[in-house]
Parts: sequence; structure tokens; C-alpha cells
Amino acid sequence: MSASGGNKAIVAALLANVGIAITKFVAFLLTSSSSMLAEAIHSVADSGNQGLLLLGGKRAKREATPQHPFGYGRERYIYAFIVSIVLFSVGGLFALYEAYHKWHDPHGIESWQWVPVTVLVVAIVMESFSFRTAIKESNHIRGNQSWVKFIRRAKAPELPVVLLEDFGALVGLVFALFGVSMTLVTGNGEWDAAGTAMIGVLLVTIAVVLAIETKSLLLGEGAEAHDLAAIERAVTDGPEVERIIHMKTLYLGPEELMVAAKIGVAQCETAEELAAGIDAVEARIRAAVPTARVIYLEPDIYRADAAREGNESAAPQDASDEAAGRPGS
Repeated sequence: MSASGGNKAIVAALLANVGIAITKFVAFLLTSSSSMLAEAIHSVADSGNQGLLLLGGKRAKREATPQHPFGYGRERYIYAFIVSIVLFSVGGLFALYEAYHKWHDPHGIESWQWVPVTVLVVAIVMESFSFRTAIKESNHIRGNQSWVKFIRRAKAPELPVVLLEDFGALVGLVFALFGVSMTLVTGNGEWDAAGTAMIGVLLVTIAVVLAIETKSLLLGEGAEAHDLAAIERAVTDGPEVERIIHMKTLYLGPEELMVAAKIGVAQCETAEELAAGIDAVEARIRAAVPTARVIYLEPDIYRADAAREGNESAAPQDASDEAAGRPGS
């Protein structure tokens, strides 16, 4: 995902939510509808979340330091996780509390009855444009993946977060419109409370999904299967490497993949020849997977006889030991 594409979706969502939040608060003050209050708080939470995503993206661009030698790319994951907490607490739990309060003190909408319906319809239109922008930007990188798979596997957290927030906002607006409309028709404020409760359950559910997915990114995820296969082909697609003994990958940030591998190399006459071979392998890896920016390759001599005997510790022999005449590890 390009940073500009993610930022475009975030800014579109931020502008929409700020405008929507203001109109919802006005509607709540005129009608005392709990659904309108829940939706107003929801929009405020979403606006704050988009601000957090923009802040996380900016802080992630800081240069690496001796204390943080791999940079700050994962800061984008941290802020995305904070977003899930804000959505859960400020959005979801507040809506459930307001629903509980309204259920025990139900009252209809007695004045400005046209205001909440008008505001909600306008909000649905504005939120739809924001959701459309998020979908359009996501389609640039989603490929043939389903939406569920895209949200679960995306390494850049911004677009999945905005997609889920915008989807939740649209569904929440429909819930609010249902609760308000039924309250206007029946005069029973319990419908308003029910709509508010539905919004709360929706927001809590989305927050939990976001927290689970972002937690996985924070713990550290490796390359996807297709990228892993491309890296393996790049390593072995040349005379320098006989085989990969073992390899690990880890995303240091959404757009920076670390590759660490122990490779079995052929006997080299000089250290310069070995170094040139490793440089060639690194160049092929970066050409195959551009996000593989940090690469560590350890050359070993692979002894097939030891591997057949099942002695893994003896199978890879360190090239430096071999050159010095010392027994391999």
C-alpha cells in the first residue's frame, strides 16, 4: 500500500466524520435522541482515530537510531491498536451505556421530529463517499483477495482500519435511522434505545476484530506465502547457492521486510568471490520482493551426509570454519 493512498482514505474519512459529528450533536440537542447522541460520539471517536492513524504514519517515518536500529515502522501498528481501544471504549461502551440509560427512561421525540431523520440521511450520503474512497484505494492493492482475506492479511493497517470504521459507520447510521423512525412512528422511546444498543454491539465487535488483527501485526508477522516462494526462488536461482538451510522473515513495518537465511554455498576460492555471490543473491531478492529491504545471509557449507544421518547440528558447516580448517558446528 502506498502511504499516499492510505492517507487519502484517512483524510476523506476524517473530513466526513467531523462534519457528520457536528450535525449529529445539533440533532441530539434539538431532539434528545439517544441514537443521535451515540452516533455523534461514534463520529467523534472515528475522527480521533483518523487523527491517530495520521500521527502514527508521520512518526513511523523517523530515522533509525542506535536505540531503535530498525527504525519506527511498527509505530503504525501501535497507533492502529490504540484506535481499536478508542473505538471499543469511547464508541461501543458509551453507546451501550446510553442504551441502558434510555431503556430505563424512555421518551419519544417530541420536537424537531424531522431533524434526526434528515441528519441521518445526509450522514449516510457523506459516509458513503468516504467508504467509496476507502474501497477505491484498497482495490489498488487488494488484487484477487476477498475483503475478509485483505483485512486479515494486509500489513499496512490504515486501509483495513478505515474500511471497517466506514462500514461500521454506515451500518450504525442504518441502525440509528431504524431506531429513530420507529420512535417517531410509535412514540415509544424504547425503539430509540434498541437502535442505540445495536450501534454499541456493532462498534464493540468491530473494535475486537481490529484489536485481534493489529495484535498479530504487533507480535510480528512473516512474509506471505507468495512472497516467501519468490524469495526462495531468488536465493536459489543462481550458481552461488546450492540450497537454503533455513530462513526466517519478519515485517519491521508495513513496507519493510527483513529476510534472514542460512544458505548452503559452493566452495569459493576467495572471500571476494563469496562476498560477490552473496551480493548477487541479495540483489535478486530485492528485485523479486521490493519490500525486502533488510537482508542477512549467512553462508554455510551444507553436508548432505550429515543431513541424511539426521544430525542437524552437523549438517550446516560454517564457511569460516571450513576455510580455517576447523570442524564445522
